[in-house]
Amino acid sequence: MAIRVTFKDQQLLGVLRGKARASTTELAQILGVSRSTVQKRLERLETEGVISGYTVQLSSDYLDQEIKAHVMVTVSPHMTQSIIKSMEKLGAVRAIYSVSGPHDLIVEVSAMSVNDLDSVIDSIIAIEGVERTVSSVILSTRLKR
Repeated sequence: MAIRVTFKDQQLLGVLRGKARASTTELAQILGVSRSTVQKRLERLETEGVISGYTVQLSSDYLDQEIKAHVMVTVSPHMTQSIIKSMEKLGAVRAIYSVSGPHDLIVEVSAMSVNDLDSVIDSIIAIEGVERTVSSVILSTRLKR
C-alpha cells in the first residue's frame, strides 16, 4: 500500500531531517503554517507509519572513532529470517540489507577497535545458516544524506 505524502508533508520531513529537535512552534514558523497544523501533520505521519520514531544523531567526531564495515553474507536456503533475527541481537549491527547478486545480505557493522570488529564478524560467521562472508572495511565517508 502506497503511503500518501503531500508536498507540505515532504517539506515538514525535510525540516525534521535537519532539525529533528525543533518544536512544533518553530516548525510552524519555518513552514509558514499554524502550530496546530504541524501537530496534526506529525500525528498523521506517525499514525500512517511515515515517521516511525525519533532518534539520536551522533556527531561525526564520535562516529569517526568507530571502525565500520560492510559484511556481505551468503545464507543457506530458507534461513534468511532466522539469520536476521540472530543478527538483530548483535549490538554492533547497524543495518541489514537484502540485496541481489552473489550475496544475499549486506550487514553494516561498527566497532570501536579492530579486535571488536573481528569479534562481530566472527559472531556473524557463527550464526547457523551463514555459509560465507566477505567483509569490506569502510575507510571514509565521502557523502551521506
